[in-house]
Amino acid sequence: MAVATEHQDPGPAAAGVRRGAAPPSRTAPPAGRSGRGWRGGAAPYLLLLPALAATAALLGWPLVKNGMLSFQNLNMRQLIQHLTEWNGTANYREALGSADFWRVTGRSVAFTGVNVVLIMVLGTLTGLLLARLGTRMRLLLSTGLVLAWAMPVIAATTVFQWLFAARFGVVNWVLDRLGWHSMADYNWTGGQYSTFFVITVLIVWQSVPFVALNLYAATTTIPRELYEAAALDGAGAWRGFTSVTLPFLRPFLLATVFLEVIWVFKAFPQVFAINEGGPDRLTETLPVYAFIEGVGNQHYGMGAAISLLTIVILLVLTSSYLRIALRKEEDEL
Repeated sequence: MAVATEHQDPGPAAAGVRRGAAPPSRTAPPAGRSGRGWRGGAAPYLLLLPALAATAALLGWPLVKNGMLSFQNLNMRQLIQHLTEWNGTANYREALGSADFWRVTGRSVAFTGVNVVLIMVLGTLTGLLLARLGTRMRLLLSTGLVLAWAMPVIAATTVFQWLFAARFGVVNWVLDRLGWHSMADYNWTGGQYSTFFVITVLIVWQSVPFVALNLYAATTTIPRELYEAAALDGAGAWRGFTSVTLPFLRPFLLATVFLEVIWVFKAFPQVFAINEGGPDRLTETLPVYAFIEGVGNQHYGMGAAISLLTIVILLVLTSSYLRIALRKEEDEL
């Protein structure tokens, strides 16, 4: 038995030790793969580089120039004489110390809140309706939504100006026919709230298709088995919506609210084209206010400062969504 033990095959591990070969390390990468690993890790960044460069050129540099302009006293005299007059934070102090700025800011926040609530409610209902319609009716409604969504902003604004015109508008004519004879020559852009009503109808009409179509697309990803299981448990339509549909749609709704807040808050052509912020500058939102103060009053440094403050306020409004998104990513990790 002792002889058999001496001549027994020692196996690969023992042979390796006899030859002086070091045992393979679990942490050391295989030979020849370090270069490929580096290239594999850098590949996503290299692919993103063109998009990042285009973003920096098209958005980053104008933002930097706008920031530099906000620290200057720039009007027509400086433009003609090519003068650069730095005035520090005077534009920001003047804007933040103005009661008009805070009045317009509060108006912009309220205007955004009302529009986003209406857009999300009507868009969600329309999207759920698309999910329950038959093929032909769904195609017809989807075509109408796409056409409304694809119409250029200025073209849509021109149509709404004609619809709500005082003398020859379709809306006044219909209201007069229905018995409201006092509305026959009503001037919709003559008051603050009536002007905001027209702008709100226009913005909601333009925004509902985006929410509805995306919501319908999200509903198609919900497994049918979940609805069948909820029905077997005795869940009705409302309980099925709250227990099955809503949990699946919650991430989509959060992302859509985030996008709509940005889109409505920075809406400029609709507000300006309807009545140029009138009457008496009572319907100005922050983008229109920055344009009128900068270009209209030829105080370009002030306009630049207000535009940057608008970005800061928008970041504050959307910070809650960013916190929710980051927290959700951490939970998933």
